[in-house]
Amino acid sequence: QNFRIDGRSRSDVRPIMIETDTVSHASGSCHLRLANTDILVGIKAELETPLPQNPDRGRIEFFVDCSANATPAFEGRGGESLAADISRLLARSYESPEVFDLTDLCILAGKTCWILYVDVLVLEVGGNLYDAVSLAVKAALFSTKMPVVSVTSVDGGEPELELSDDPHNHTRINVDRAPILVSLSRIGNHCVVDSTPEEETCSSAALVVAVTPKGRVTTVKKIGGGSFQPSSIAAATAQAISVGVIFVGAASAARCPPHRDPCLFRPGGL
Repeated sequence: QNFRIDGRSRSDVRPIMIETDTVSHASGSCHLRLANTDILVGIKAELETPLPQNPDRGRIEFFVDCSANATPAFEGRGGESLAADISRLLARSYESPEVFDLTDLCILAGKTCWILYVDVLVLEVGGNLYDAVSLAVKAALFSTKMPVVSVTSVDGGEPELELSDDPHNHTRINVDRAPILVSLSRIGNHCVVDSTPEEETCSSAALVVAVTPKGRVTTVKKIGGGSFQPSSIAAATAQAISVGVIFVGAASAARCPPHRDPCLFRPGGL
């Protein structure tokens, strides 16, 4: 039957708490709790030189750190492999210009661009880590504020850049098309979303699907030693697209003025 041990159906998501602008010295930040999974994201925007192969594009780089206190499995160097895997998957999810246009981060082609350093700290693991991290990243990107840059021309010299020191004179990043990761854990003949640690232990394999708000799939990754039949992959992907709408709703709920109370989002079942 479509009934889990905590009372949810296979497509139900646990309550999500999102609080943005929590790190004062960061350009953008987010603190997210999904049940017992606790994530903190800080984003630093810095002016750098564009890469030679992409002179008209800025850059976004992801760094994930799994705290040794998050779960006993992370003690020592246990979390390094998982952290690197999440970083790579986030980079793949955001690499398409159709979901995140890096040309918006360019100031002077070939000379100056914004680079976004996205630092993710996993404080506690209570299941569904990939999804929680991606949701916190998107909320932090939405809260990111970059000072307005003015370009002045100097006769016979290089253009000069001037950053506004007015805290209210800033630009924001368009993350309307940014993806959300949705994990589906296979248990028996069915897939469940937002799995608990106990459900992840029982799962033979999982699919992590990057879904845009319009339902476009940008990345799919299989985790675990089990397998999926082609038909079950199609069904799982369709389920991920439906659940992605719920996560997008949670991210949208966080789009509020800074320095407010945390937003508690209680998703409905599908």
